[in-house]
Amino acid sequence: MDSQVEIGLRMRIAGSMRSALGGPARDSKDGRDAPMRKTKRSENGDVILLKHTLAERLRAEIVKGVLRPGEKIVEGVWGRSLGVSQGSIREAINILAKEGFVTKALGRSARVVSLNAEDVKQIYQLRGAMEGLAARLAAERGCDTSKLEQALKTMRRSAEKDDVAVLLDANLAFHLELCRLSENSYLLEHSYRILPPFFAFVRIRAIVSGQSASLWAKDFAAYQRIIDFVKEGEGEIVEQYIKRMMVRIAETAYDSWEKKPSTLRS
Repeated sequence: MDSQVEIGLRMRIAGSMRSALGGPARDSKDGRDAPMRKTKRSENGDVILLKHTLAERLRAEIVKGVLRPGEKIVEGVWGRSLGVSQGSIREAINILAKEGFVTKALGRSARVVSLNAEDVKQIYQLRGAMEGLAARLAAERGCDTSKLEQALKTMRRSAEKDDVAVLLDANLAFHLELCRLSENSYLLEHSYRILPPFFAFVRIRAIVSGQSASLWAKDFAAYQRIIDFVKEGEGEIVEQYIKRMMVRIAETAYDSWEKKPSTLRS
């Protein structure tokens, strides 16, 4: 069974993905943002507290690129926009800070996470170790790779349509599923803390620079090899393969996200 940590984190990230597909709630009469209720109900009828609803809204704004890396999240401005108190916005920001989407310093406004080239390199180093281990454990267990294959299929379709947002969502799903297949609850918990905020940052950079999906399409063959190694039970091989893959990507990733498509090599 899935751990409670995994379920909770997965619900928050799934909510972010769903919210990113739609716009903010609007008042039907004058087109302004509609005030938010203190509670709402989820699909299964559970009451969702206002702070979680607001966190979901702000998280969606970050993922869509409305709130950019390093940008301040001014509590008063967002409180007036959404028709809630500054305290409610502050509680929502605290949730996002724990998830890694924003950073907070004592006495200062929260800011959307912003990573420099060294940060990105170190994250890829960590991902190589973490996801390499996940793949080795998955291969040794002999697990169902159908969700990995579906995520890669979605990435390929998105690349054909040059839909970077959907491609990155599927890319994130691939890596989270790989970690889930490890059946290591500690590894999975850390993957949910590291990967969604990181992919949100990548998505913002890609949107701002107008990237083409071709930037990611060149690695599809590598993703297929990971799937094949896991299916064949090649644990040690897939672990080393992922580590080398992450090192390779880390060398150029940060600069590539900044370049316009016309300047990228074919």
